[in-house]
Amino acid sequence: MKKIFRNNRIIAIAFMTFFSASAFATPKAGEPEKDVPVSLSYAGNIQEQPLFQLSFFGNKENDDFTIIISDTWGNRLYRENIKAENFSKKFLLNTEEIGDETLTFEVISNKTGKKVQYEINRFTRTGAIALAMVSK
Repeated sequence: MKKIFRNNRIIAIAFMTFFSASAFATPKAGEPEKDVPVSLSYAGNIQEQPLFQLSFFGNKENDDFTIIISDTWGNRLYRENIKAENFSKKFLLNTEEIGDETLTFEVISNKTGKKVQYEINRFTRTGAIALAMVSK
């Protein structure tokens, strides 16, 4: 019986390792790269408030970004300019203030002018939904 539980743990660890490693995989040769090297993912809860992590995977040529968070009506709730190659930033949503509203995370590469948008709300759990990659 102990051997069955031990095998289940090994299988569970293997799945977790595989899925966590694939989340940070770099594009293979021949695959197109994203216009903006960024990802937004659900990172858990802190005191029943959803936490999201915005991760940047830039380089020396693409290291200047603007983050804009806006609500459904286009009101800017947050704006920050960041100049760095690789970093991550966490955002905790106050569900008492936003209610069931949808927020849009827009990340703009200031050097290329390309942007990516993510749409999230208090119920987003499996990862952020990429709206569209828009290039100027």
